This record gives sequence, C-alpha cells and structure tokens, in this order.
Amino acid sequence: HPILEVPQSVTGPWKGDVNIPCTYGPLQGYTQVLVKWLVERGSDSVTIFLRDPSGDHILQAKYRGRLRVNHEVPGDVSLQLNTLEMDDRSHYTCEVTWQTRDGNRVVKDKIIELRVQKLSVSKPTLMTGSGYGFTVPKGMRISLQCQAWGSPPIMFYMFIQGMFYVLYSAVVDDSGSYFCTVKGWLGFEQHSNTVKFVVK
Repeated sequence: HPILEVPQSVTGPWKGDVNIPCTYGPLQGYTQVLVKWLVERGSDSVTIFLRDPSGDHILQAKYRGRLRVNHEVPGDVSLQLNTLEMDDRSHYTCEVTWQTRDGNRVVKDKIIELRVQKLSVSKPTLMTGSGYGFTVPKGMRISLQCQAWGSPPIMFYMFIQGMFYVLYSAVVDDSGSYFCTVKGWLGFEQHSNTVKFVVK
C-alpha cells in the first residue's frame, strides 16, 4: 500500500500562510480517487476539502478563498492555508483513497497538529538586486530591498519611506551608508545593519 508521510505538527504565523505537508510515493496499480482534509472541531472531525473525480470542493465557508490543495506533483496532496487566524489551531487529517486494479479501495489517513503563533518581526536585511553586492559600476540601475519576516502587517521604512529604493542611475553621489527599519504587528521596531554602498 502507499504510505502517507506527514509531520507530527506544523507552526504557522498568525495572519500569514502555512503549508501542511501530506505526501506519498505513487505505486503502480494504485489510482488516487479521493483526497479529503478534515479538521477537528470539539469531539467531531469536519470535512473542509474534498477532491473527487468532479474536481476540488471547499466544504466550509470559513476556508473559501484561503485554502488550496496541491495537485501539480503526483503524490503531493499538501494543504496550503492562507491568512491564518488563531482559531485555525487544531488537528488536521489528511485522508487519501486509492483504487486497486481489482476494484478494491484502500484508505489511509494521518493527523497533523497545526499551531498558530503571533510572531514578532525579525531583524531586517538590506540586499541589492544584483550580483555586485554593495559595490556597483557607475551608471548601472540597482535596487535596494529590505526583507523581514513575522506576522503581517509589517511596515517597511527605508531612507524616505517605502519598501524599495531604486537608484536608476548609480552616480558617485549615491555612495553612502544606508539602513532600513521595520515595524510589525507585535514587538519593537527593528533596524537592519548599516550597509556602505559604493559606486565606482
């Protein structure tokens, strides 16, 4: 029989997205006919997603527009859940049904615990969108990008304001020290290291 592979638990960021893995190695003679995802609600398990021969069906209004199940890779039926709320914390069951050549059905399921955490924003990193690092030839277009992780919304401030600062034409005057700051839903404002930008 095919064997479902899942982690014991997965942690996702509040207001962010999470992938709950569920995979199996496809076997000759076993055809996938049904995929179900269920969530524990009190003492019951409620079906939230069903994939059958007629297509994909999201069965609970709470998940419409923010749930999808992978179908690009054979044997990968992982669940992607977006814009996590604290009440998404629960035990999720991945259930797959296969049909064998002789018409029998084989059903396997595995349970994964989903934890949702409110994450403070990380220390941001300032990067350039080029392979030159922070020393670039004069006249070249370079963008500086500020990156940080945490529970959204995250406000990015760089130089004047905004996430990107683009030097359309790097001239000598653009050399100098730069940094960015980010402020998350939780925690304190964080500052990146200062980088020295050199135009040659």
